[in-house]
Amino acid sequence: GIDSFNAIVNPPQSCILAVGAGKKTVTVDNNDNFVAANVMNVTLSSDHRSVDGAVGALFLSALKKYIENPVLMFV
Repeated sequence: GIDSFNAIVNPPQSCILAVGAGKKTVTVDNNDNFVAANVMNVTLSSDHRSVDGAVGALFLSALKKYIENPVLMFV
């Protein structure tokens, strides 16, 4: 039931992923039509001494791609 939250990195961790609950919302698709979609908030907290923010952004981008299209995990 929690939509989003921020996780705290505890040493010796470098990153921690906070995953909120998915909820159904109304969004606009590529054809400017209103559609119902499941939306989930994901937050990555990282220690910037060991993980660069750009690398964390690449990780979240790859995670988004696999969550939106899970069949890509088998390719």
